Amino acid sequence: MKIRDNDLSGIVIGSAIRVHSALGPGLLESAYQAALTYELRSQGWEVQSQVILPVKYDGKQIDNGYRIDLLIEKRLIIEIKSVDQIAPIHQAQVLTYLRLSGLKLALLINFNSLLLKDGIRRFIN
Repeated sequence: MKIRDNDLSGIVIGSAIRVHSALGPGLLESAYQAALTYELRSQGWEVQSQVILPVKYDGKQIDNGYRIDLLIEKRLIIEIKSVDQIAPIHQAQVLTYLRLSGLKLALLINFNSLLLKDGIRRFIN
């Protein structure tokens, strides 16, 4: 399916809200990741999980650099958290993922929020 990045992020946010409504806050990140992956794949979206993001250092590629939680349609990064609150380091992590991947859009979703809309941050590269 070809869709604009903004529309795709809206679909992911809606799916994350459905997952959060069903599961509630307080679970491990891996539970939300699995449920969101299932939700998006059931809608026909391409979802890759734990995608290795190589880092180049001193002219060499280091494959064990980072892992993107979810990559949707090979163009939208999803970083999942289940923490009391989003910290600056979490935001820096997402910005680093965008820079290293060359992608334009990412969502940081903290499922440990009473209202999920309060736990979503959108980043544009």
